[in-house]
Amino acid sequence: MNEQHGASWATAIQATLHCLTGCAIGEVLGMVLGTAFGLHNAATVVLSIVLAFVFGYGLTMRGVLKSGLGAAAAFKVALAADTVSIAVMELIDNTVVVAIPGAMDAGLASFLFWLSLALSLAIAFVVTVPVNKWMIGRGLGHAKVHAHHH
Repeated sequence: MNEQHGASWATAIQATLHCLTGCAIGEVLGMVLGTAFGLHNAATVVLSIVLAFVFGYGLTMRGVLKSGLGAAAAFKVALAADTVSIAVMELIDNTVVVAIPGAMDAGLASFLFWLSLALSLAIAFVVTVPVNKWMIGRGLGHAKVHAHHH
């Protein structure tokens, strides 16, 4: 495969797995809470998106803070590193969940609920890998975090 602009597929996959971790924690927690509390579907989606960004940025900040950066600077790195990746992932995974008939109304004990979440995150991962590869190859996105790794 072509390693255009110096970004490898392995690096893009690793960055996307990092993003998927934060997104999945937030997405699943938001869907579980929204469903458990009987929130409207739109409120559940918004809660999931907000929590995905919180956990995504939080995981990046945790690593960057270990490098000695202050909280404000670490937050700026997290914004630069993860915003596009999380946004793409959230757009795709929420679109998939909403598009699956009955998934948003399925209860927590429903196989459909959990299958739709797993499927949506898997599809979001596949779509986001090339986005991250393109960004990293241009020194953007997750490439901003690499300067702070030991």
